[in-house]
Amino acid sequence: MAKEYETVIGLEVHVELATKTKIFCGCSTAFGGAPNTHTCPVCTGMPGTLPVLNKQVVEYAIGVGLATNCTITQYCKFDRKNYFYPDNPQNYQISQLYLPICRNGYVEIEVPEGSKKIGIHEIHMEEDAGKLIHDDWEGCSLVDYNRSGVPLIEIVSEPDMRSAEEVIAYLEKLRMIIQYLGASDCKLQEGSMRADVNLSVREVGAKEFGTRTEMKNLNSFRSIARAIEGERARQIDLIESGEAVIQETRRWDDGKEASYAMRSKEDAQDYRYFPDPDLPPVSISDEWLERIRGSQPEFREEKRKRYKETFDIPDYDIDIITDSKHMADIFEATVALGAQPKKVSNWLMVETLRILKERELDPEDIQFSPKHLAALIDLTDKKVINSTVAKEVFEVMFAEDIDPESYVEEKGLKTVNDEGALRKTVEQVIADNPQSVEDYHNGKEKAIGFLVGQTMKAMQGKADPASVNRLLKELL
Repeated sequence: MAKEYETVIGLEVHVELATKTKIFCGCSTAFGGAPNTHTCPVCTGMPGTLPVLNKQVVEYAIGVGLATNCTITQYCKFDRKNYFYPDNPQNYQISQLYLPICRNGYVEIEVPEGSKKIGIHEIHMEEDAGKLIHDDWEGCSLVDYNRSGVPLIEIVSEPDMRSAEEVIAYLEKLRMIIQYLGASDCKLQEGSMRADVNLSVREVGAKEFGTRTEMKNLNSFRSIARAIEGERARQIDLIESGEAVIQETRRWDDGKEASYAMRSKEDAQDYRYFPDPDLPPVSISDEWLERIRGSQPEFREEKRKRYKETFDIPDYDIDIITDSKHMADIFEATVALGAQPKKVSNWLMVETLRILKERELDPEDIQFSPKHLAALIDLTDKKVINSTVAKEVFEVMFAEDIDPESYVEEKGLKTVNDEGALRKTVEQVIADNPQSVEDYHNGKEKAIGFLVGQTMKAMQGKADPASVNRLLKELL
C-alpha cells in the first residue's frame, strides 16, 4: 500500500513599509530611481556613520502586530546580523533576534472545513539589502544601493499550513490587513511583499517534522503555489528512494518550474548576532500603544457588516468591493457624492473589473476619482448620454481620469433629444427597410431590434434607445 504524505509549511514574509524615507536615514524609498541615487553615507555603510530610527516604522510594525493579534514587546532592541555579501554595505544587517517587536499572534483563514488559525511566531523590524544586477554581456555584477536601508517587517508564521491553497489564503489575508492599514502596497511584482517558503513532508500520522528546505525568489502567488507542489514532489521522491532530504536554501526558477540548491541552511549562530551598539532600545509606552490601537482603520469584516446594513447591494458585490481597500474607498466616496450605491457598485463590478483584467492591473492601480465617476453616473441618469456612450467615456476616464462632463461637451456626445429629428430618422429607417417592417407585422418581435440598431447607427449612437423603441412601435 502506497504511503500517504502530509506537507508542513511555514512562511517568512518580508513586507516593505510605505514610509517616505528609509529606516535609519532620510533617503527616499521611492521605487524606480536611477541606480544609487537614493543613497547617503548611512545606507551605503560608510565608516563612522550613525543610524537614527524612523518612528513611522515602529508605528506601522505595531499596527500590523495589533491587527494580527500579537503581543507587542514594549521594550525591544535591534541586533546586528553579520554576513558578508556585496549588496550588504556594512557587512551586517540591522534586524531583531532577541526581542522582536511583535510575538505570538495569529490570523484566521477560510478553508473548506471552515476557518483555521495560522499562528504568527513573531514580527520583527529590519533593513533591506541593496540589489545585485548581473551583467552577462560584460561578465560582471553591479550593485544598486537604492533599496539598502528600506524598512521591512518580517512576519514569521508557525508551521501551521498544510497546502498551497492554505498558503495563498494566508498571504491574501496578510496582504489585505496590511493594505487596509496603509502600511505597504504589498505589490509582489515590485518586491514590496516577498515570501520565503519553509517546507517539509512527513508520513500522515507522524509526530515529528521532516527535514525542511527554504525556497526563495517567489514573486507571485502562482509561482508560490507551483514551488510548493514542485518541492513537495521532490522531497517525496527522495524519501521513497531512501535518500535524505538536506536542510538547505533553494532558489525557485519559475521558467523551468524547478528549484536548485543555493546554500546549506544557516543557524542563528552562523550570523554572530549581538545587540546593535549604535541604537538605543525602543520603549513603547502604554499611551503610545493605545493611541495606535485607537487609530486602527475599519477592517474588511467590519466594513462588510456595515455595507450590508447601510447599502442595498448584493453580498457578492460587497465581497469584491471590500476585497481592496482602495476600491472600497472609491465606492464610499462616490456614494457620499450622491450617487446611488447599486449604480456605483455596477460600474465597479462590471466595467472596472473588466478593464483591470484586460490590462492585468490590481484594484490598487485604479486612478479615476470618485468625483468623476459620480459625474458620469449623473450624466447617464439624466439621459444626457446613453449607456453605450457612457462606457466609451469610462474607458477614457479609467486611463486619464478626465472630467466626463467636459469630455462629453467637447466631443459632442450628448444624446439627441430633439423629438422632431428623431421621428424623421425613424420614419426614414422604416421606409428603407420594408422587409423588417413586414416581419414585425407578421409577429417577428426580433425585427424591431434590427430597426432600433439601424436608427442608432443613423444617429451615430447619440439617441436614447428607449425613445427609439417607443417611436418605432408607435409608427409601426
